[in-house]
Amino acid sequence: MPKQVDHHARREAIARALWRVVEQRGVTQLTMRVVAQEAGMSLGQLQHYFASRTAMLSFAMDFASEQTSARVHQGLEKLGDRPHPRDMLRLTLAEMLPLHPDARATSRMSAAYVLEALHDEAVHEHARRGLVQGRALVEQLVRQAITDGHIDSGRDPATETNLLLALTGFTSLIELDVIKPQDALAAIDLHLDRLFRRTSASVTRQPLTVP
Repeated sequence: MPKQVDHHARREAIARALWRVVEQRGVTQLTMRVVAQEAGMSLGQLQHYFASRTAMLSFAMDFASEQTSARVHQGLEKLGDRPHPRDMLRLTLAEMLPLHPDARATSRMSAAYVLEALHDEAVHEHARRGLVQGRALVEQLVRQAITDGHIDSGRDPATETNLLLALTGFTSLIELDVIKPQDALAAIDLHLDRLFRRTSASVTRQPLTVP
């Protein structure tokens, strides 16, 4: 019988190969031929799955987002049945930073995708939709925290969401060795302590392993 090919697994393997190209060589080397070589297949085989560089890049970005969401979900399970919204936000923000190899790969993938989006309308719209959805999830957490009395009712949820997401700007500072990962986490903790009613002494912070 002919060998069965798991096409979804093959697409994921191509996406991971693309991540490696971006991480190790930079976005300027991101061609379909280079990705095919990295994935250990011919250009024709890769084109069987992705008709264009844009399609390949968009799938790799979606897969990166899925992996980040999966890591957040796994982290939330460790927080228990009813995790505090402060801990949920801290976990979400931390997973957006390049604090470990998987997050570093997806973070660099995201940076490459944003650069591509600046010059390609189709990629721009695809990237924009993803960011809008991600931002909406964070704002939902903030609004619920205000409703439940964890955050002062006088706070504007949209503005607080923007300020929280601005903390992911630590990415470039970490990548270029301007600050240490623990310094970024300390700043996130301080901001969350100021945002939430609880004092830092009463918050059970989830430890994060920083390489």
